[in-house]
Amino acid sequence: MTDDPRPPRKLRLWEALTLSVGLMGPTLAMALNGQGVASTVGKAVPLVFVLGLAGVALVAYGFVRLTRHFNHAGSVYALAGVTLGPKAGFFGGFALLGTYLFFTVCTLAATAVFAEAFFKALGLGWDIPWFVVALAAAAGVWAVNSRESRVTARTLLAVEGVGIVGMLVLSAVVVARTGTGTAPSGQTLDLSVFTLDGTSTGAVMTATVFAFLSWAGFEACASLGEETDDPKRNIPRALAGSVLLTGGLYIVVMFAQTIGFGTGKDGTDAFAGTESSLSALAASYIGTWFSLVIAFTAMASAFAATISSSAAASRLLFALSRDGFGPRRLARTHPRTGSPTVALVVALVAGLVGDAILNLTGVTAFDAYYWFATLGVLCLLVAYAVAAAGVVAFIVSGRGRIPTYEILVPVLAIAYLCYVFYQQSLSLFPWIAGAWCLAGLVAVFAAPGLVRRIGERLTAEFAGPVEEDVLS
Repeated sequence: MTDDPRPPRKLRLWEALTLSVGLMGPTLAMALNGQGVASTVGKAVPLVFVLGLAGVALVAYGFVRLTRHFNHAGSVYALAGVTLGPKAGFFGGFALLGTYLFFTVCTLAATAVFAEAFFKALGLGWDIPWFVVALAAAAGVWAVNSRESRVTARTLLAVEGVGIVGMLVLSAVVVARTGTGTAPSGQTLDLSVFTLDGTSTGAVMTATVFAFLSWAGFEACASLGEETDDPKRNIPRALAGSVLLTGGLYIVVMFAQTIGFGTGKDGTDAFAGTESSLSALAASYIGTWFSLVIAFTAMASAFAATISSSAAASRLLFALSRDGFGPRRLARTHPRTGSPTVALVVALVAGLVGDAILNLTGVTAFDAYYWFATLGVLCLLVAYAVAAAGVVAFIVSGRGRIPTYEILVPVLAIAYLCYVFYQQSLSLFPWIAGAWCLAGLVAVFAAPGLVRRIGERLTAEFAGPVEEDVLS
């Protein structure tokens, strides 16, 4: 192990992009996130995802702009620190750390959910505590993430690639059969799903909260800023690419799912009530064998999301510890692979401890997934808002020579994030997420020495003139 090295820059554009795609878990998102939207807006699910893409694009704009100038393993921690100051940087980074740790808990649980569903679909018995599956998944994650970051990227590409191909094949079959009048129950190709027909603007805007969850984690590749070749060019492209590529995929797949179930009340009710919409459609339109393929890819997608979340958590723990927050051992990397293996162990153990406590107290794997996914997203909203505020400050400072009128974009992003957070305010989850973020705020004011070290390090690292920001 070595202290405080610079990881070698080995990753290419597509390899950085796969970390973000892996954390979003497209197959997992498309199997679980459409149901809540359908129950709120009926057949207008694709319209909601079009608007959700617009909202996420506002947030992504800030990350793209800032990573044109600053790249760091700490992601929001550094982006906010260099634009708003070390206190804001630590606060945003601590919120983001909560996201990645909570996501590690929930994706391990999700792997158990889909593993049980897959083996039951095969007709095999299942009497295994779900924590055992989570433990086995964590061992697999360690085997991947403890190696070079390229291994992580290529594993994510292989796993999610299969799932994406499966979803596209299913979508093509659904569109073809509804368009030719050969759908199982007479469903038809209905383009009114992209309009407000049968719903209201308020319902659609409320439902964008569910759509937003599907993009949670798009910024993960920013944590690879110290490991990616030509990061000022490739990280912004990876960020924009992850949002746009998954956005197009989500809209196509949600369109296929909506017309596949049917746009009448019976169809939308069936969509809203299914446990795994992709598997249900696969069985109906192609056959049981294909539904098993989809079920397996959903399980693999959950596993891939754990790979991504724990990788991002380990990079952020590494960056924070390098600057003095946490044991120095967490700032060590493997001398051969450059992976922050000590921080990785801590992230995985934290996830497993959370899942063990939940399992022992009788919480189901699905509830564990839902609870901690919600907590993770709420912390993420705070981190995104801090990053957007950093963009505002950066534009006002004139350092990047960004046109002043573009300040409207991060302002709209902050408004959208506040709206999404407010939609969750009637539950207990915002209070728990708020307590985590408050702990970070207390640490900022309780440890002035830490703040000073962060400021000195960021100042030294990003000293010098800031190049003009020209997106290309």
